[in-house]
Amino acid sequence: MDAETAAGAATSEAVEAFDIAQIMRAIPHRYPMLLVDRVVEVRKNVSAVGIKNVTINENYFQGHFPEHPVMPGVLIIESMAQTAAVLVVETLGPEARGKLVYFMTVENAKFRKPVVPGDQMRVHVVKERQRGNIWKFQAEAKVDGKVVAEANYAAMILDR
Repeated sequence: MDAETAAGAATSEAVEAFDIAQIMRAIPHRYPMLLVDRVVEVRKNVSAVGIKNVTINENYFQGHFPEHPVMPGVLIIESMAQTAAVLVVETLGPEARGKLVYFMTVENAKFRKPVVPGDQMRVHVVKERQRGNIWKFQAEAKVDGKVVAEANYAAMILDR
């Protein structure tokens, strides 16, 4: 955690959990691309923890892979980004109305273990820094407390 994030952590405001209806008000994603079911922890301007319940009913399992269903890594990264988007929207408050969070970069992505139907993936996102409308994050996805994926990424906040 850098000095800027540590300073933010000292003054961060915890927010109640977001259910699916609140998530859908915060970000524009919808089925089949809504990849966060609940956000159980938000510390404004610091971090968030999202949950994705992985079920066999996900449309991507029809082709990835029918005999051995595995959640695509790119969708794990997208789940991380959506959790971060909820953090951004909650941090910015009313200023976030009418804005979208766009991916800019993904770096150091690592996939440690397959995510399969029946898993509950917990996505831990930490804001590394923010300069203007550019935000950088570090994230880990965990299943049963074990890291299954991690990545650093940046996003730009723009009007729709």
